[in-house]
Amino acid sequence: MTIREFKMPDVGEGLTEAEILKWYVQPGDTVTDGQVVCEVETAKAAVELPIPFDGVVHALLFEEGVTVDVGQVIISVETAGAGGAEAPAAAAAAAPAAQAAPEAAEEPAPEGRQPVLVGYGVSQSSTKRRPRKAPVAAAAAPAAAAPVAAPVVPAPAAPVPAAQNGTAHANGAATADRPLAKPPVRKLAKDLGIDLASVVPTGDGGVVTREDVHAAAAAALPPQAPVQVPAPAAAPEPVPAPVAAPAEAAAPAPSARETRIPVKGVRKVTAQAMVGSAFTAPHVTEFITLDVTRTMKLVQELKEDPDLAGLRINPLLLIAKAVLVAIRRNPDVNASWDEAAQEIVLKHYVNLGIAAATPRGLIVPNIKDAHAKTLAELSTSLSDLVGTAREGKTSPADMQNGTITITNVGVFGVDTGTPILNPGESAILAVGAIKLQPWVHKGKVKPRQVTTLALSFDHRLIDGELGSKFLADIAAVLEHPRRLVTWS
Repeated sequence: MTIREFKMPDVGEGLTEAEILKWYVQPGDTVTDGQVVCEVETAKAAVELPIPFDGVVHALLFEEGVTVDVGQVIISVETAGAGGAEAPAAAAAAAPAAQAAPEAAEEPAPEGRQPVLVGYGVSQSSTKRRPRKAPVAAAAAPAAAAPVAAPVVPAPAAPVPAAQNGTAHANGAATADRPLAKPPVRKLAKDLGIDLASVVPTGDGGVVTREDVHAAAAAALPPQAPVQVPAPAAAPEPVPAPVAAPAEAAAPAPSARETRIPVKGVRKVTAQAMVGSAFTAPHVTEFITLDVTRTMKLVQELKEDPDLAGLRINPLLLIAKAVLVAIRRNPDVNASWDEAAQEIVLKHYVNLGIAAATPRGLIVPNIKDAHAKTLAELSTSLSDLVGTAREGKTSPADMQNGTITITNVGVFGVDTGTPILNPGESAILAVGAIKLQPWVHKGKVKPRQVTTLALSFDHRLIDGELGSKFLADIAAVLEHPRRLVTWS
């Protein structure tokens, strides 16, 4: 029998860690190739991990609720075949050699996370990564002393001074290499327009962290910029259902005065994204109050239409269609800002985001190529999006490359808000509650179905005239829904 180890795979683009939510197996259980052994939560979604070989569970290396770095061994399995012990054996053989020949330790080892397919472990590659630990510290933790089931973890080295950030190598030579940072941190810095070389690192080994990038972004902000940032209380609210209480928030004891909830997973990445967006894109919010009585009548008529039987017809469907029509009339609103290239990227497609509440926090999946869908297809896509979000099964791909978002705060009885842009998008539309209100209609005050729309947009991409025309066109379609046909 041999021991094979299964490592935490890269379950998304550039993700570096995941929290183990639940184990489906225990030591002694028999597992087969492709069997799901655990569920993990990344910063974007919950994912089930299948084991890529047959055998009997030898050990679970981490408990539920623990956050594990990509590439760390999470489970070991006793198998009948060969091939699982080569890595431990090689590590054990390498330790004495490293002690006998210290100069060999100066060569950077081919370690580090590598992109892989879910469930197939971390593949070997010739790509070398700059070491984050000093050679002496690495040699001080002999691999031969570690048990088979436990990953070898070298002792941490002293932090690299800020002046040497990104230039310290194992051989001590100083180069003009780029600063040390994980891929998500590099992307965040790019989105915020921050030069990593100018950021003071606080992470172990001189690694630049997300907090370092946010601190640099805040320091670079002009004094008047915060005035344009919407209040945090007006963050986009979800669409499908009220926010469920997080799993971590256990019922407080009768005498408890406070409850602390760890910020992690989806909630953590959402908070970081909102801060980055608020302090990067200069927000402008405009409002319009309108009579949607005709749209509400059309919703009722469509529900009774036999051609649309079985489809979910609601006001959000026609609001989404109105947004798509308005984008067609004002195509320049559908764009993004490329800070690195100093270019505005016009999008000839619409990936329509819908803010959704889930037990794990706010997420914004989007309907790909919504501009090309019929009303029936758009209804089906909305239903699928909402159902998947409620089940907590939204994939990272479903939340990427959005262009414009709708957030429906009206489901909570809220009149309107000043939503914060989803990072990388040009605009977000908040839809308020639809209520009977006194309204002047054909020269007389009558009770009409009225709502308020709020459009926040990136003023780098959309000036006041364009933003006003776009919002006015959305309102015009909802006031007279026949424009869904005449303007299409």
